[in-house]
Amino acid sequence: MEDPGIRCRGPHSSEIGQPGEPAFPEPSAGEDRDLVKDGGQRAILADTGELLGTGCDDHAAAVTSTAAELHRAGIGHRLGFQTEIGHRLGNSYVQRADLVVRAPEAGVPVLLLEIDRRTEDAHDLVAKLRRYWEWGRLLPKDADRHTVDLVRSRPDAIDHVDHEKRLWRRVYPPPGREGLVPVAFVFADTTEAKVANTVAVLEEAGRRYWAPRRYRTLHRGITAKDYGQAVPVVVTTLEQLQEHGADAAVWRRLVRKGEQTLTAALDNPDGDGLFRDQEARADAEEKQRRAAEREVQRPVCKRCRQKFTDQRWEETTAHQTAWNAGDVSVCGTCHADDVAREEAAAEAARFQAAAPPEPEDDQEPGRGRGWFRRRP
Repeated sequence: MEDPGIRCRGPHSSEIGQPGEPAFPEPSAGEDRDLVKDGGQRAILADTGELLGTGCDDHAAAVTSTAAELHRAGIGHRLGFQTEIGHRLGNSYVQRADLVVRAPEAGVPVLLLEIDRRTEDAHDLVAKLRRYWEWGRLLPKDADRHTVDLVRSRPDAIDHVDHEKRLWRRVYPPPGREGLVPVAFVFADTTEAKVANTVAVLEEAGRRYWAPRRYRTLHRGITAKDYGQAVPVVVTTLEQLQEHGADAAVWRRLVRKGEQTLTAALDNPDGDGLFRDQEARADAEEKQRRAAEREVQRPVCKRCRQKFTDQRWEETTAHQTAWNAGDVSVCGTCHADDVAREEAAAEAARFQAAAPPEPEDDQEPGRGRGWFRRRP
């Protein structure tokens, strides 16, 4: 089943859904004109916007004009655009992107564009966004059994599967930012009020698909957001692109205020980079807090009133060394003095024990040695 919102297809449209299929053909050798192909129905000179053929309807003309403005702004190589690229879902539904551009040299490795002339209901655009989100969560057919079993085990298990193991990474290059393949909604031939209403519906009803999540961390004060499972969504109008250029500040990220350049709108300044900084700062603060608490608990020598060193503290508390630590209420210096005194006393005792016995005193002079003395 195909997207009923697409009304015309051409010989250059293709379908993505199987690994190994090329998403973009290389420019033919000797090509001397910068053309933007629109499903084989219409082509323009990208530098001038001059139409070179007839389109199937106004929607195709809007797609072509959008591609022309992107190329004119340096976003997209010649023939680097394709239209109506199909993305097959698990239920065989094919979600077709109006326009796909890859412009790594412009900081946009890949971008899917939906061109809306307000012929579709806002909730239909939410459904398209949902399908792009679902496609970004698919595994390739040759995924390893362990990963397949993990994903089948519970609905959110795919969140823990690296993007490199998913189907979309077989088709598109890394977007250079957190999240899935970014999507842009370009509104044409409509009013500001209708655009505002549609964007409001996208922001509210499509929140599950574009909104970041909170990082799972034990640290407090982390304001960074996890965009890893979200589809980055930007919006603009064809009139703004034509008036200011696609490289100007005409793009707005959902829920952000004000327009930005395309790369700035796709960036996540409150994402992974901020999380790493806040986490490192939180780790440092936690380390300092624990060190302060440890200092409060550090023992004081009952003899000299000096605090224990870390080594002495460990000696007196560790099970393997406490039995040989002597008086555990004294610091290392005092303990060393005790050991020195004990060793000196022991050495003196050993010296005394090893000394020969002293001779007995001589008898009184003139006294005979026998029991009887000779009479004078």
